[in-house]
Amino acid sequence: MECNIGAAGKAARLKLGISAVLGGLALTGIILSGLLEGTIWWLGAAGAVFGGSFAIWEARVGWCVVRAMGFRTPL
Repeated sequence: MECNIGAAGKAARLKLGISAVLGGLALTGIILSGLLEGTIWWLGAAGAVFGGSFAIWEARVGWCVVRAMGFRTPL
């Protein structure tokens, strides 16, 4: 796992990751308040937090899984 993204890609992934984690935590709060019910909402909240955490980790180490698979990304 060698660095395969630049500073702009790291910044974009960090912003996206923080937004996803905050969105997942907000969704969790809405679920716990009783406004939403059902397992599907919990899966969405968990997916947002996990995905956001992964994006933050990618930004930290400077590695992108999509680029590692051979796809070119704009950043």
